Amino acid sequence: MKHPYKPLVALLLLSVLSFPSSAQQANPIKSVGKVNTVNISGQKVNLTTDQNAFIEVSVYSPSVVRVRMDKQKLGDDFSYAVVGKPKQTKANITQNNNEVVITTDSLVTRINKNPFAVAFLTKDGKVINKDEEGLTTSWIGEEVTTYKHMQEGERFIGLGEKTGGLDRRGSGYTNWNTDAYGYSTGQDPLYTTIPFYVGVHSGLNYGIFFDNTYQSDFNFGASNNRFSSFGAQGGEMDYYFIYHTKLSDIITSYTDITGRMDLPPLWSLGYQQNRYSYYPETEVFRIAQTLREKKIPADGITLDIHYMDAYKLFTWDKTRFPNPLQMNKKLEEMGFKTTVIVDPGIKVEPGYGAYERGKKDDIFLKYPDGEYYTGQVWPGWTHFPDFTSDAGRDWWKKEIKFFAETGVDGFWNDMNEIATWGQKMPNNVLFQYDGHLTTHKEGRNVYGLEMARASYEGSREHLPNQRPFLLSRAGYSGSQRYTAIWTGDNRSEDSHMLLGIRLLNSMGVSGIAFTGMDIGGFTGNPSIGLYARWIQLGAFTPYFRNHTGVNSKSSEPWAYGEEVTEIARNFISLRYKLLPYIYSNFYEAAQTGHPLMRTLAIDYTHDPKIYSGEFDTEYQFGEAFLIMPFESGKNYGKVYFPKGKWYNFYTGEVKQGNQEEIIGIQYNKLPVYVKESSIIPMQSLIQSTSEKPTDTLTVHVYNGDVANSFVYYEDDGKSYDYKKGEYFKRTINFDPRKKTITFDKVEGNYNSNFKNIKVMLHGFEGTTKVKVNNKSQNLTKDFASFLDPISRFDPQGSANPKEGYEVQRIVLKNDKDKFTISY
Repeated sequence: MKHPYKPLVALLLLSVLSFPSSAQQANPIKSVGKVNTVNISGQKVNLTTDQNAFIEVSVYSPSVVRVRMDKQKLGDDFSYAVVGKPKQTKANITQNNNEVVITTDSLVTRINKNPFAVAFLTKDGKVINKDEEGLTTSWIGEEVTTYKHMQEGERFIGLGEKTGGLDRRGSGYTNWNTDAYGYSTGQDPLYTTIPFYVGVHSGLNYGIFFDNTYQSDFNFGASNNRFSSFGAQGGEMDYYFIYHTKLSDIITSYTDITGRMDLPPLWSLGYQQNRYSYYPETEVFRIAQTLREKKIPADGITLDIHYMDAYKLFTWDKTRFPNPLQMNKKLEEMGFKTTVIVDPGIKVEPGYGAYERGKKDDIFLKYPDGEYYTGQVWPGWTHFPDFTSDAGRDWWKKEIKFFAETGVDGFWNDMNEIATWGQKMPNNVLFQYDGHLTTHKEGRNVYGLEMARASYEGSREHLPNQRPFLLSRAGYSGSQRYTAIWTGDNRSEDSHMLLGIRLLNSMGVSGIAFTGMDIGGFTGNPSIGLYARWIQLGAFTPYFRNHTGVNSKSSEPWAYGEEVTEIARNFISLRYKLLPYIYSNFYEAAQTGHPLMRTLAIDYTHDPKIYSGEFDTEYQFGEAFLIMPFESGKNYGKVYFPKGKWYNFYTGEVKQGNQEEIIGIQYNKLPVYVKESSIIPMQSLIQSTSEKPTDTLTVHVYNGDVANSFVYYEDDGKSYDYKKGEYFKRTINFDPRKKTITFDKVEGNYNSNFKNIKVMLHGFEGTTKVKVNNKSQNLTKDFASFLDPISRFDPQGSANPKEGYEVQRIVLKNDKDKFTISY
């Protein structure tokens, strides 16, 4: 018997098969498509696809290839981050029916035509990085994303100010500059956007810089096991692929593209005392005088928002600070520089000078109907200068004169994410974007960068031939050209202290060399032990600032008792003795982009141990020091010594590398080791950088099995005369094979601050004589002691004897000619 419904079922099935589904009618994901035209011109390849995508692949240098694409014709080549220009490069570009191949001395780029996809290979054919087949690049509405094949065992580091572990595999991140008060240790996003990361796998490493200022998202295998990806809510897909065999060279190439810092003023590398807030001026002088009386070296006092009249920018509270110029001159005489906070919001108040001048010059951010955008911050309802316009930056630069005339030396750019109460700035606010009118969606992430730029340029104009100090909370790639960055409103917790180390290391590998965190924590009150440990760590960070928030306990070093005062004094004093080493490392950062504070991934990239959560807060301070952070209250801890030999900084004991070890942790001493063959210049103790050290530079040389060199650098520490040749630079070489320590001939016209050089030899037991330029000289015994006596915290309160160990020394005249010590 025939089923009565069979004809109807057949008819319905036929109708379903005859008509496409809605998904087939309109795929919401637009792929880049198949290449249909190729135009090769010099170092560039321009392509179009059958999906109306427009693509440009260009050689930036032998090791850098740039990829731009959009679903419309490519717009102006404009970037706030990029200052480097393409280098003339020998590039061989060929094509056939299937692909275009670009070959340089360092890299092979293969562009597949059907569909468009890019792969980057070594010269011998190893895949460094390639698009994920089937996904490549696509659009969902205005959102554009590139998908990369995730290699076996691939790790990811970088992205600047991001929480989490050193290895970011398995995590995803968003770039959207955010006022993240008291953020958690896993919170994302934070204040600053640095869309640059490094991939590591199979003995290879590469960098990708995604230059797009819309909200961007990075996925390193979060919620998927197929790809890593990066994309943005609008704008072009525009990224730079960087390949070098050494990770440090990737940082150099990235900072070739985005720029490097100038040398900072020497005073900014000293200890800075801050809180929210020091006022009135009698309190400022009390803090300064107490630092001097207690022999705690310091160079800076920072003033938070209470110095202003009702939080109005470009004003001083005349009751609290009746004569700021006189105050700042007196602080200068005491060896202190003054840094003031500057927020971008200008109070809406008729008669208030900055408000009236801003209206007159028409420099505030606007809605599409021409009305100024108004948001609430500290002074109440405010307008915001448009720093993405020449007019806005020029106005701000003129206003900076107010501070220059009142003796201010440093500018702390805060609340520049943009932060407003409610934390929801409307997207229809317009930004000039230097002739590329856009909305808040594209302008937000560069607002902090451009505010820092305006502050820097204003400082340069009104403090002629004086290096300004700039600090910023928010930023974008390229911020290193203008400002230091600190990690914002952290918490007084052990987990935040260790998070801060990871944040600073991540920013260092991401091109930001001058960084810091609030020592002791901004929110809450640290325990005595936590404060003691944190200030020890602070001595080994680039920007060393003690800071705490309003309505918290005082957090100066003496606020935690005599023992902590002594610990703080010892480590801050050590910082000042190390200034020749630190300043020389900042010179390196200005030349190469290499950070002073460096994750072990820079020098030990392919050692899997350094990525372990047990060890990923260990870091190098310069190349010489290995710093091992620990939570407060621990008596023992596990550490990892990378390849090589490592000297205990305090005792001279040698540890062999490539091994884990349980070590004892002393309350009064941060675990610090020195790498074999290291060269560390030090000076006598001073109380501020306005004070001259003695005339002898002490150069510590640690014996080892590998050759090493160190570029020692000096200048006046305050002006730009070094750019005219007024510097003193000398390379010091240690060669264990030849058994020599060589001081090369001096470069530059600056006369050293030191007339003598004392060479301290560590690990050269049995050596009693050396030859200096073939003339025999005796070594004398000396005692290496880097810390003054410290009270060890225990129930009896017993004190340790003076700590150190015996070494050999020789004292020589600091002549500018080359000389060699043979041992």
